[in-house]
Amino acid sequence: MIKTVIFLLLGFVLLIKGADFFVDGSSAVAKLFHIPSLVVGLTIVALGTSLPELSVSVAASMKGSNSLAISNVVGSNIFNLMVVLGASALMNAIPVGKDVLKRDLPFSMICAGLIMVFALLGNGIERGEGIAMVILLVVYIAFLVGKALHNKEEQEEEEKPLALPLAILFIVGGAVAVKFGGDFVVDSAVEIARAFGLSETLIGLTIVACGTSLPELVTSMVAAKKNQLEMALGNCIGSNIFNLLGILGTAAAISPIGMTTENVIDCVILLAFSAFILIYCIARKQLNRLAGALMILMYGGFLYYICVR
Repeated sequence: MIKTVIFLLLGFVLLIKGADFFVDGSSAVAKLFHIPSLVVGLTIVALGTSLPELSVSVAASMKGSNSLAISNVVGSNIFNLMVVLGASALMNAIPVGKDVLKRDLPFSMICAGLIMVFALLGNGIERGEGIAMVILLVVYIAFLVGKALHNKEEQEEEEKPLALPLAILFIVGGAVAVKFGGDFVVDSAVEIARAFGLSETLIGLTIVACGTSLPELVTSMVAAKKNQLEMALGNCIGSNIFNLLGILGTAAAISPIGMTTENVIDCVILLAFSAFILIYCIARKQLNRLAGALMILMYGGFLYYICVR
């Protein structure tokens, strides 16, 4: 148990420092190429911080543990929305632009709805549907990058950004640290949870889901602390889109994913939480500290529900 705790602490250190380097490198790339921070958050940062979810879900799919793959992704998305964004909003009010309200957040809700449709029509996600989801993700990312490059805007630079090779080193090194940090935290947490007799399903929705979302939590909070607010927002929403289309799509392409009634209910909860955030942002144009507190409280209610059901 002592060895497990040591690996848990080492995982946290790797996550925190890795996320720090990742944000610095990504911000430098955004400045060098005059790409909006929101787009960097929706693409590079989102893909990098979703590495733990990808490794866990693909490994689970290859081993036939499809329930862990789906519960990990849906649980992680709920954690991203309610805890990661909520904690970031508590640190610093996050302004929400038109692109997020009209494009990114609604698209993430469409992705969650798509998973529900697959579940209701065929009791899960088949290989062909998984491949189609991955293709849809590639098209979405290509659209974002193309739009950003087409609409370059001059940015006022308060300080000289990192040189491109150093920025890339920061991004790659940060991603590697985040990946292994996430693995250490999840593996250690699961071992501790099993020692206390928790079930596999509960572990998937709680320990594994929260653990694999720690990179998003740390990266977004670091971004919020450094006043990279659009990157914090883009990271959460982009990670959710990548989780649903990229991770579940890849896992389903490897092995079709069956879904239970509980999985569908969790997707409904994800949609309800997304709708709450969308409506709040339309009304206030930002996620302020009140919203952050409400979101974390709502997540607490979700945890209570999945523990007693």
